[in-house]
Amino acid sequence: MKIHVVTIGAPKLSYAKIGWEEYLSRLQRFHNVRVTHLHDKWANDSSKIIESIGNAFSVALAIEGKQLSSPELADFLEQRAPLGQELCFIIGGPEGLPPEIIQRSNLQWSFSKLTFPHDLAMVVLLETLYRASTINAGVPYHK
Repeated sequence: MKIHVVTIGAPKLSYAKIGWEEYLSRLQRFHNVRVTHLHDKWANDSSKIIESIGNAFSVALAIEGKQLSSPELADFLEQRAPLGQELCFIIGGPEGLPPEIIQRSNLQWSFSKLTFPHDLAMVVLLETLYRASTINAGVPYHK
């Protein structure tokens, strides 16, 4: 499956850089993953974010979005895989995504009702995608 991760900014804190690289390399064992880190100055520029998304099925990370368990996320990935359309996961800046991006996305997904630091949210995204991928592959990581 093709997965595109679009973020405003890149992980800046040392723990997040390490976590990002670790889970990106793990996720790439299961999927063709590409990453676009948009500069912080584009955080509120919907047209720049939309340009990055392209024609992909877009999943906006938003606190008011649908919460999914790990098995539910695994099911979502499994259902999308045969369609052949790239999945684009979008993480906004520290203030979130512009409303237009959230509204036009195909799915709004929330990790939790909690607010996470921006760097941590980026690591959590990759870890949850990796966890769901191991569930689908029958790899024991998720236990």
